[in-house]
Amino acid sequence: MLESRSPTTGEVIGSVPTITPAEVQGVVDEVARIQPAWAQLTLKDRARYMLRAADALLDEIDEIAELLVREQGKPRVEAYTMELLPTVDALHWVAKAGPKILADEKVPMRQAFTASKSGHFSYEPIGVVGVIAPWNYPWSIPFGEVAIALMAGNGVVLKPASLTPLLGEKIRAVFERGGVPEGLLRVVHGGGAIGEELCRSSVGKVFFTGSVEVGRHVGGVCALELKGSVLELGGKDPMIVCADADLGNAVSGAVWGGFANAGQTCSGIERVYVMREVADRFVAGVAREAERLRVGDPLAWETEIGPMTSDSQYETVLELIDDAVASGATKLCGGPVEVPGLAGKFIAPTVLTGVTHEMRIMREEIFGPVLPIVVVDSEQEAIDLANDSAFGLGASVWTRDRARGERIARVLESGMVWINDHSFSHGACQCSWGGVKNSGLGRSHSKFGFYECVDIKMNAWEPGLTRDFWWHPYDRTLGEAVRNSARLLYGRGEVRAKALRDGARPLLRVGRRTIRRG
Repeated sequence: MLESRSPTTGEVIGSVPTITPAEVQGVVDEVARIQPAWAQLTLKDRARYMLRAADALLDEIDEIAELLVREQGKPRVEAYTMELLPTVDALHWVAKAGPKILADEKVPMRQAFTASKSGHFSYEPIGVVGVIAPWNYPWSIPFGEVAIALMAGNGVVLKPASLTPLLGEKIRAVFERGGVPEGLLRVVHGGGAIGEELCRSSVGKVFFTGSVEVGRHVGGVCALELKGSVLELGGKDPMIVCADADLGNAVSGAVWGGFANAGQTCSGIERVYVMREVADRFVAGVAREAERLRVGDPLAWETEIGPMTSDSQYETVLELIDDAVASGATKLCGGPVEVPGLAGKFIAPTVLTGVTHEMRIMREEIFGPVLPIVVVDSEQEAIDLANDSAFGLGASVWTRDRARGERIARVLESGMVWINDHSFSHGACQCSWGGVKNSGLGRSHSKFGFYECVDIKMNAWEPGLTRDFWWHPYDRTLGEAVRNSARLLYGRGEVRAKALRDGARPLLRVGRRTIRRG
């Protein structure tokens, strides 16, 4: 059995049975036996099940919120705003947009030599999709991926993080309460060996969210098996604060983007580059607001910073803070703190200045409530420093000038850029999610997330009233006809006129051939 412990109190809150690696393929096979019947349903029918799942989620929303708080340590308000509301909305978007995105799509045949043909793209289910989920957003990240995979006609095998197994079981229960056939979505538990075996199994695609090191391995295993993978591997998101930014808004955005979920967010703000003209006011505002955030029991409605989800992550964050201070950074506020009556590991929101790109804290993913701030002298310096990272998940630009913001956004090396906001679009399923560089491959959510869950098939129709002119037999006449056809269709001026003069006879002969069917 795998025990789930509260990061706030250390108490055991539940347990789930694990399986061995040798059993994983059997689970995949069982899902594969059920999946074809699900794939035969119309898109509208599958959409109805998504809406029923949304109703089932709403029926249990308070119970699930409490489980999120107890198992992951997320403050109660964030359980609703960052996990539950987005997934209810995602189910409604999937149900509404899925039938349109996945419907057969006509392929125009406008070339002269395809005039008799017609065609369309069809989006065929892959079969069984594997989802390997993280512990930092153990509900919303896998839930959206599961919903899109199911809507596309697939079965799913979900492996939750070992720190949050109860939430994985609850995801399965919500879909089954919505009427999704029992066994179409299976949940498997265990360590990394179970995830690896899921990648090696006969699943047709793997969605993985986690570290770069493990993600590289997942992608490599999938590549050897000639299957696709979607990898979201974390980030080091920069925030650029221009001189004309609304400083009050920028300060609020920095504090939320840097400290929400105790900083344990792949797309959290981990680097700030602020123009010198406004740096003093911005830094003072961020430090002031950071000190006001309330650290404590995440079950309390007023708590804004809960515990670190694991002891190892707590130690990693403290190590990075200490290394930065030892290297010359200034800690304006924050650091480890004890909460009376609670055994969890807490870190108060920490603001650092005087950091440089030579420090580990500016190059490694922090994944904790720490906000390093760098003062820059120009827009170009901010862009260069923002791009000076192995990661490229998200980025934000803060300015009143939309044209300036969009110009900067175009040259930032990231999968997503938000202007005067940060990270919100993970909660809007119509928006794509994914990064570049070491932040991963592929996209989840949006129409591109649907395309990751299907095999795209080109279907063509030819009525057969004539034979294709390029068929056998080959001879000089055919060669000259094709050459002159290219010049006639795509040439200009004299080239086209010459093709008409020289090619009339071979074109006529080839035209006669095409109507002979024997």
